[in-house]
Amino acid sequence: MHDAVLSGRQPPAQPRDVVGRSWSRLQADGVSPDRCEDVVLADYAEVEARRTRTALRSVLPELRDTLTQVAEEANFIVVIADADGVVLWREGSRGVRKAADALGFMEGARWSEGAVGTNSIGTALVEDAPVQLFSAEHYARSHCGWSCTGSPVHDPRSGEVLGVVDISGSAMSVHPTTVALVQTAVRLAEATLWQEHTITLEKLRGHAAPMLGATAGPAVVVDRHGWVADARGLAVPDRLVPPRLGTPLLVPGLGVCMPEPLGDGWLVRRGGRPTTIAVELDLGDTPRATVRGDTSWTRALSPRHAQILRVLAETGSAGIDAASLSAPLFGDRDHVVAVRAEISRLRKSLGPILSTHPYRFADGVDVHVAG
Repeated sequence: MHDAVLSGRQPPAQPRDVVGRSWSRLQADGVSPDRCEDVVLADYAEVEARRTRTALRSVLPELRDTLTQVAEEANFIVVIADADGVVLWREGSRGVRKAADALGFMEGARWSEGAVGTNSIGTALVEDAPVQLFSAEHYARSHCGWSCTGSPVHDPRSGEVLGVVDISGSAMSVHPTTVALVQTAVRLAEATLWQEHTITLEKLRGHAAPMLGATAGPAVVVDRHGWVADARGLAVPDRLVPPRLGTPLLVPGLGVCMPEPLGDGWLVRRGGRPTTIAVELDLGDTPRATVRGDTSWTRALSPRHAQILRVLAETGSAGIDAASLSAPLFGDRDHVVAVRAEISRLRKSLGPILSTHPYRFADGVDVHVAG
């Protein structure tokens, strides 16, 4: 099947959907299986810098307790890669580690899909879902003696992908329960990150108490991800749009405010700011969004983001859910994960003007569409 698909012949059977999508992406990008065997290694300094700044560092104990202790007996290795697919840590069976060394599958290796072809780290990052691969489902022929299972780790505070937890071994060691084992480890790691988040919110709440006590009128304190640590004088959801310096923030019950830095978080209160935001959408050949309020700024839009904003503008205040938004974007209602990912990227760019559940322009936002 592998040889037939990659040579353009009719295969005796079709690969699994996740494998077929990956092979198609690589072929469309002109990536050959032979090129995927040329592994790019980061130097020691870069690996250490990546280890230092990744949030995965704090969950290593949970991952080791769940996976690494049984790796030697089960004859596999545990690999943790960051969101770029760069291998940060690798532990487990000495024999499997030696075989992995021959592939260049070691600390510092870039194991993204575009670099080494279909694999459970890079493909899990692209799919944003657990991936298990067996033998020749890998794109590079030198990987066909392996079975690999990887699952993305998400930051529960922001939803962003932090990296991938992977277990790899010989093709003969593949087992269907491996997926459940990796996902259990990932859930434990994400639970630990959430516990750290609640501790951070408690610290921010204590730090902000004097400032809130001295503030006349309603106010909210949020962390850098927009999670509410404390609120006085109004009811707000658990999370707001993550604040950014110099960018107005729309808060239910307060209107449009300018967030003020407060330690590791932000203080948000009314201060004579405008009650509405005007948004001008130019959806022509070079789409862009211009937001006018207390400050004005413009963001360039990708064609996909321009398409999303056009649908939201046409939908109005009623809003639209992910499945319904998938239809005009992709031609069916099945691309819910892709819709959510695009909305997440769009909200990071445009921040206060978009709301969710359902997707819509926020209250107090006046929208004008051109082009």
